[in-house]
Amino acid sequence: MNMYLIFGLVLFCALLGGIGQIFFKLGSSSFSLDVSLFHNWQLITGVVLYGVAMVLFIYALKFGNVSILYPLIATSYVWVSLFASLFLGEPFPVYKWSGVLLVIAGIAIITH
Repeated sequence: MNMYLIFGLVLFCALLGGIGQIFFKLGSSSFSLDVSLFHNWQLITGVVLYGVAMVLFIYALKFGNVSILYPLIATSYVWVSLFASLFLGEPFPVYKWSGVLLVIAGIAIITH
């Protein structure tokens, strides 16, 4: 399988994981350890997204090296930061964005 397709698949996994985190945050407002947990559609959505991302990532590992593919999962930090700022209204000042850029630079170095 083409390595660019594998990279794209893993980046998609990171995106799904990032979206899953946002659903976890949304579902956490009504979180409790009782039966109502199974009625929390936001938490269930987050778990499903994580599960799909996991299965797809395992499939990608079949075709690539874990030492190269796993760092691509770190792009989920970028997605979560962006989505938390856009959809949850969480503050994300410039100095934190510089940290995100460092994460991206590190990923670029490792996967090159």
